[in-house]
Amino acid sequence: MITFKDVSHDWGTFRLRDVSFTVDEGEYFVILGPTGAGKTLILETIAGFYTPNSGEILLRGKECSDVMPEQRNVGFVYQDYALFPHMTVEENIRFGLEIREIPEQEADKRVESLLEMLNIVGLRGRYPRNLSGGEQQRAAIARALVIEPDILLLDEPLSALDTRTREALREELKRIHRAQGTTTVHVTHDQTEALLLADRVAVIIDGEMAQIGSPQEVFNTPSSVMVADFLGVDNVIKGNIIENVDGVACVEFNGYRLYATSTLSSGEVYAFLRPENIILSKASIETSARNVLKSTVENVTQLGGIYQIHLDTGLSAVVTHQSVEELELKPGTEIYASFKATAIHLIKH
Repeated sequence: MITFKDVSHDWGTFRLRDVSFTVDEGEYFVILGPTGAGKTLILETIAGFYTPNSGEILLRGKECSDVMPEQRNVGFVYQDYALFPHMTVEENIRFGLEIREIPEQEADKRVESLLEMLNIVGLRGRYPRNLSGGEQQRAAIARALVIEPDILLLDEPLSALDTRTREALREELKRIHRAQGTTTVHVTHDQTEALLLADRVAVIIDGEMAQIGSPQEVFNTPSSVMVADFLGVDNVIKGNIIENVDGVACVEFNGYRLYATSTLSSGEVYAFLRPENIILSKASIETSARNVLKSTVENVTQLGGIYQIHLDTGLSAVVTHQSVEELELKPGTEIYASFKATAIHLIKH
């Protein structure tokens, strides 16, 4: 449905650099990256607001640089909703149909269907100023979908909402996509959104695509230290492979050794280990985990409902409040940290 081929564009203060990716028909594709990475600019380029300096953009297999935005059949939902303040919810939703001169009977059918689908029938006569953030977002999504777009573009659609509303609308987006199957490109900095919504995830950093894959591939096997750092992989370990026996590499770091499933057999490497994959125990327990490191707790940091445990090995783990109490975790506590060889991802330094 969408193909970017080595697309570059210079805005003066920012530049997209050789961006390439494809989005399949019916796919929910999430572009994930920090603020200022170029996520919104990619959406606006798909929509036709910009023509790239170089490279190609294909929609439905056809190069589209000469296709005007209104001819691309793209629905766009901005972060701030961008509802027309002088129009009611129903008038906002109906606006795109009037521009396209859709017959009144067909327009009525589409509007009613979306009002019901998004549970905003009772809001049809209200103005945007009288709506909550979640209600405005539902109206904006309905306005984008009513034209029956080939492609739906979502620009940080949940970022301005409170936690409860954000969770509800996340489920709403999943339900709508299952029901309609519209090809969707959703940009966000929220990793939870990417994990729960995406068929595939693209990580963009500083205007460049850093990695593309399934959510599991991207989050469990980051392709670089930069991606791992953005995704919150706290344990990034620099070491040397001293041997590889039957596909298990032995990596030496800071006077310790760890074992990782890998085809790499020598050289300097980075090892990525997510903190949630570390199990802490008071004693060395019988386990299938290949790695068991005797450690001392250096610091305990509360992060909402979980605690981050910093160890003298240079690793950190996350545990519940119950585990903190049961294991008596505090600075100076001796503890064993266990993790499987398959939990570690190695890349060449």
